[in-house]
Amino acid sequence: MKAGPSRRELLAGGATALGAAAISSAPSPALAASAQGGLSQGSAASAGDMPVDTGAPHRRYLLKGGAVLSMDPNVGDFAQGDVLIEGKKIVAVGPNLQASGAEIINAAGMIVMPGFIDTHHHQYQTALRSFLSDGLLSNDGLPHGQKNYLDYIHTLITAFYRPQDAYIAELVASLSQLDAGVTTVVDTSQVGHSPAHSDAVVQGLQEAGRRSVFVYSPGVGPNNIFPNDLQRLRSRYFSSTDQLLTLAMGGEVFLPDWRTYWAIARQNGLHIVSHLVGSLGQETLVEQIASEGLLGPDIEFIHCTHLSEASWQAIAASGVTMSMAAPIEMTMRHGMPPIQTALDHGVQPALSVDVECTMTADFFTQMRTVFTLQRAFINERAINGETNLPELLTCRDVIRFATVEGARVARLSQKIGSLTPGKEADILLLRADALNVAPLNNVPGAVVTLMDRGNVDTVIVAGRIRKWRGALVGVHWPQLRATLEASRDYLLQAAGVQRVLF
Repeated sequence: MKAGPSRRELLAGGATALGAAAISSAPSPALAASAQGGLSQGSAASAGDMPVDTGAPHRRYLLKGGAVLSMDPNVGDFAQGDVLIEGKKIVAVGPNLQASGAEIINAAGMIVMPGFIDTHHHQYQTALRSFLSDGLLSNDGLPHGQKNYLDYIHTLITAFYRPQDAYIAELVASLSQLDAGVTTVVDTSQVGHSPAHSDAVVQGLQEAGRRSVFVYSPGVGPNNIFPNDLQRLRSRYFSSTDQLLTLAMGGEVFLPDWRTYWAIARQNGLHIVSHLVGSLGQETLVEQIASEGLLGPDIEFIHCTHLSEASWQAIAASGVTMSMAAPIEMTMRHGMPPIQTALDHGVQPALSVDVECTMTADFFTQMRTVFTLQRAFINERAINGETNLPELLTCRDVIRFATVEGARVARLSQKIGSLTPGKEADILLLRADALNVAPLNNVPGAVVTLMDRGNVDTVIVAGRIRKWRGALVGVHWPQLRATLEASRDYLLQAAGVQRVLF
């Protein structure tokens, strides 16, 4: 089965399996203007407004006069600062930069900061957005678990995915997060039913023009050949380290052959990504893994809820990294997000959105949830008379989780996560002069406690402008939406599941 049409077919209107979803291969202000504001509510840029050829070698432009939040203590922050970009890299950060020949982008009234990094997202489920808003993770025998994720989404509906369903979901999920300022994703799409399905996932990630870590994962059915497709995928899509797309290995510890998958990942120099939920019988599993000498800094564990104390000690000692999805963990009964437990053991978490069938994929929601939840716990302990308390999280702390720590967990710290000269230019311009923020009194505080995706004015990935003045560049949303809706209709019908609007 064809995994998806080429970009040329889409733009020519000749797509059949996927419909007429369209995305261009290069920034196109004219196309953005015809897209009715892209995925945003803002107006599209005019052809003479947005700099052209951004991200191209030797192309220089200067973000001038914004409030620069670098997230690099060696660079510092600037109430009025500039960021000079050449090609795909940051050249300089500071006040009043001299940049002869560089095009100027006025960043006055903006907060200039690194892009957000999502370290765990099942992007293939985009057509199922809000389908399971009131559902839980599993039917665990406790009250309320009849309608749950593992039964309805992971097992039932996922089995009916075609390559074209995976493709359109990946593309729309990536564009939607770009629109919200999430410039990087670790895509844990567990829909590798066949090589064509894996190809479709990769193609959706590629065509969105966002930085992505593809977590090669198994699917179901007779054509599921995981992990035997690894070398083909690697040679076809991941032969270069100088690209937006990188590769990781799904090594779920709930699968019988997880030790084999971990060994294959390590033989190929890939980091390993696995969910870990103590309430699903994995409370002491890390202790067993540690006793076998298999823990290491090449592992990313997701959730880490309801783990034993010995498990946390082993995680901290081995350098295992952690991704937290606090809103999902709270609403779907994974267990209480282990924010303070991780910090108490010296483990710095990254943030992730998990599943849009239950919760939004924007990072303002992620940061605010972690910020308020940890402070609620510590404040309650203070009210109850405790005195030897941990520090309260600050707004800068949770921004660090969303950027610097996200880059570390995604194994991309050498490229992104901070506005550091020499790193690639994954940058956000956030409107601080907007109705919901002005007057600007504190930069980290404004980002975490006041802003939402509507404040994301401009998004840059590897030096290339992907969103400009409130609108995605080169995206025709009505056609993409129609294709996504058709995919949704097919999936629900094939699975025998009714869409209930109210």
